[in-house]
Amino acid sequence: MISRSQGRSATAAIAYRVAERIEDRRTGLVFDYAAKSGVDHTEILAPDHAPDWVRDRSELWNRVEESETRKNSQVAREVRVALPAELTHDERVALVRDFAQAQFVDRGMVADIALHAPGREGDERNHHAHILLTTREIDAEGFTTKNRDWNAVEVLEGWREAWARDSNAALERAGIEDRVDHRTLVAQRDEALELASAARERGDEGAELVQTVRAIELDRPPLPQLSPGAWQMKERGIEVGRARAWHEAKARAAEVMEVARELAGHVRDWLDRAAERVLGSGQTELALAGGRDGRDQDSDRSDRHELATRMREAWDAHQGRDEGQEAAAPKRERETPEAFAARLREAAAGVDREALADRAAALREGREAEERQAELDAARERELERQQEIEKERDSIAERDRDRGHSL
Repeated sequence: MISRSQGRSATAAIAYRVAERIEDRRTGLVFDYAAKSGVDHTEILAPDHAPDWVRDRSELWNRVEESETRKNSQVAREVRVALPAELTHDERVALVRDFAQAQFVDRGMVADIALHAPGREGDERNHHAHILLTTREIDAEGFTTKNRDWNAVEVLEGWREAWARDSNAALERAGIEDRVDHRTLVAQRDEALELASAARERGDEGAELVQTVRAIELDRPPLPQLSPGAWQMKERGIEVGRARAWHEAKARAAEVMEVARELAGHVRDWLDRAAERVLGSGQTELALAGGRDGRDQDSDRSDRHELATRMREAWDAHQGRDEGQEAAAPKRERETPEAFAARLREAAAGVDREALADRAAALREGREAEERQAELDAARERELERQQEIEKERDSIAERDRDRGHSL
């Protein structure tokens, strides 16, 4: 929520998000972010019955401010969404536009959307959008009463689910296999564990391995929520307390996620080999999905069972509930991600270790090359930005000198 009690205003919020200059008629303050870069697309969506002036961004948000009289009024609502980096620019624009129309505008809100490119510092996949929404009903004359139904938790949960559904539909249309999930990491991990348990009960160690690796990857701390101010400072590369905690949480999760990816690669290789022997070439996708029976009597069954058992024991130990000790002793404190990573590596020891090391080395080399390239690109951008600042300063000085000449 954008609230006056926090010292915020709708005019300032939208000026920053769309990189424009907007004057607040109520306070006389001018918010000028026209020089801000990184805004890929802006657009205003409104109900068909709304007056024409809603298409004028300055008029729209000044009228929003003028419709509120209390010093602690909630003047706007902001929804932030992460955009799939795998989509094209036009596909991301269409995704946000269709989502905002169906979830907000069709309910009676005016939606002002701004798509942002990844910042110069940080994750280059961080395409995202800001959607600033009005909180009052609107008719042909202007804003009327506040709609409190839009504040319901169930409505927010519906928006999250709709965003996941729309994003996945866009990914599918683009031919991309990756999917997003609006549920919490805990809910997704619990589902993976349930599926692994069901697979174990029916004797399908292949499916159990796939779901166990998925649970391991999901066993990471969620990134802490950043305030709008802290998020903006992070995007600018300015280190603050909350942003530092965000980076630390991301680093803590990275180790376990990398091990999970290594184990997933090992599991995929093993399932592919087993599928080629049992079903013939060309059937590996079915095996990877855990769709085959899994009850074949091939020579790899004992290795599969051993790996599944090792990973299950590592997981149980990580959760602080070693079998045989749960009833006799209280639950131990959960392991750190680093300790868990070491335990998983030990669990996978002796099973295609050489191939696993080769994959890890390739991953590191690729990541290091990407980091070196990113550093070069960032240096070029900084130099270009410095040159632009110098040129702007020269132009400003020249203009000031011209003005002095005219005044004389």
